Amino acid sequence: MTTTADPHSGGLRRRPTDATADDATRLDKATSRAVRSRSLRLLGDLLRPRTRALALAGVLVVVATLGQVAGPWLVALAIDDAVPAVTDGRPTTLVAVGAAYLVAAVVGGLCAGAYVRAAARIAQGVLLELRRRVFRHTQRLSLEFHESYTSGRIISRQTSDLEALRELLDGGLTGVVSSLLLMVFTGASLFLLDWRSGLVLAAALVPAWLLTRWFQHRSQLYYREQRTASARLIVKFVETMTGMRAVQAFRREATTEAEYNRLGEEYRDANLRIFSVNGRYQPGLVLIGNVTVAVALAVGGWRALEGTLEVGVLVAALLYVKRFFQPIQQLGMFYNALQSAVAALEKVSGLLAEEPTVVEPRNPVPLPHARGELRLDHVTFRYGAGPVVLPDLDLRIPAGQTVALVGSTGAGKSTLAKLVTRFYDATEGRVLLDGTDVRDLSTPDLRRAVVMVTQEAYLFSGSVRENIALGRPDASQAEIEAAARAVGAHDFILAMPEGYDTDVNKRGGRVSAGQRQLLSFARAFLADPAVLVLDEATSSLDLPGERLVQHGLQTLLADRTAIIIAHRLSTVAIADRVLVMEHGRVVEDGPPGDLAAGDGRFAALHTAWRDSLV
Repeated sequence: MTTTADPHSGGLRRRPTDATADDATRLDKATSRAVRSRSLRLLGDLLRPRTRALALAGVLVVVATLGQVAGPWLVALAIDDAVPAVTDGRPTTLVAVGAAYLVAAVVGGLCAGAYVRAAARIAQGVLLELRRRVFRHTQRLSLEFHESYTSGRIISRQTSDLEALRELLDGGLTGVVSSLLLMVFTGASLFLLDWRSGLVLAAALVPAWLLTRWFQHRSQLYYREQRTASARLIVKFVETMTGMRAVQAFRREATTEAEYNRLGEEYRDANLRIFSVNGRYQPGLVLIGNVTVAVALAVGGWRALEGTLEVGVLVAALLYVKRFFQPIQQLGMFYNALQSAVAALEKVSGLLAEEPTVVEPRNPVPLPHARGELRLDHVTFRYGAGPVVLPDLDLRIPAGQTVALVGSTGAGKSTLAKLVTRFYDATEGRVLLDGTDVRDLSTPDLRRAVVMVTQEAYLFSGSVRENIALGRPDASQAEIEAAARAVGAHDFILAMPEGYDTDVNKRGGRVSAGQRQLLSFARAFLADPAVLVLDEATSSLDLPGERLVQHGLQTLLADRTAIIIAHRLSTVAIADRVLVMEHGRVVEDGPPGDLAAGDGRFAALHTAWRDSLV
């Protein structure tokens, strides 16, 4: 996605672009070049801080390759010069050639080992930095992105895509550099040794190049399809495991299994296409190499018989020709890893190219001590290019007032809360906190001043203490316990096996829904925001659970501005003011008692709630 300026909102609006379309596998040439350029820029950015290490690795691999290339030349010297010298009673030449061969082998081996270690450090550093960037950037992206870009796709970026890059950087990159240098040095040595044999090798490069171009075109397409199929498979798995309760409750096991099997077959077919093209490329290179060796042997043998080519040079030429095609085969194997890694890098760079729709102000207005006065100044909002959700909403909430938002589903209650917390920006108009547009506040200042407690009451793996301290990480144990006491959570925490050090397990599986909500209240109480937004924070609780959190809720709301999205009478009753919303507009506004005594929409809702309790 890319962003463009919206003159009406003063912010950035997202528009789709094929260059970052996650599921695009068949890109047009211009888009493909743009995606490839973006990926190469990312790779260059990752390698740039490591230029010294790269230079050292380059010196090591050059020396190691020269040690390898020197071998056949020394063999030719031994056969044509050193052995005849021995027969003439001069063994020093053979000793010198043997010593040179030994030195070349030892130095080349030591440098090759050092190069592999240096390249591994570079590769692991690049992967670590890329993982950090993906995680950091994903956290920085706006809620709009996370509501449209599934968690499975993000997991795919962090797992299978980075794994493809790891496979390339761990072994393939070191292999391709040494292979390319070996080919260049081998070809140059062959031409210097015997240019006619070099011509035989040069002629063989034409079919090898044509075969490689064919392979490049096919494999690039197939590896894109493979990465996309892999991402879809992971997304389906994550969605099914996350929604297992719904799957089992609605007997969707057979349907989800069929969908997963279909995606698995697509992934298998994508891999089979890759294996098919590899199965033609690799044997093709082997055939070209063997034919070239045969031709070089025939031509060189004929010349040796005529006396125009020394036997040692012929042996060295055959060794060079054979050695030249060995790295070509390695390059073919490397190209497999390269295409997979390039496709993965395109996905990762596409994720990193996403820009937050809620952007940091260039010159933020400081907000050291928020009072909590809110104003929605003629706010209009729509999600993307969708219909208007809030049409020209004008609303003021004084500091310290508790406001309950009620209304049917889709009335705009949660949207209003998302604008106040600045998970989204208004399409038109302004959202003001203490007279300052929230778009002019830095994110840390806004998050300190405004906190949202959601229906899910999400708890992270870790201890009770760590989950409460999420509201203020630098809080002391005494402050954490004071927050728990204030909302009524201290007693049940002490009753747990290890008290505040008890591990709540994944997503708070060791505590009840009411207890999870109390822990989230303690977290918010510890953060001590000026404005608190409760997005249906008690709607999922049963009556015992609701009674458990009611006292904590009243403590939490004291002396702060609060916006409560509620469907329960008990929650609405503690509010100073009720706003009844319908189609994004406030249709009733007043104290809960006054509205309940009237004959409007809230009175009807109040009667229905009261009757349901009878």
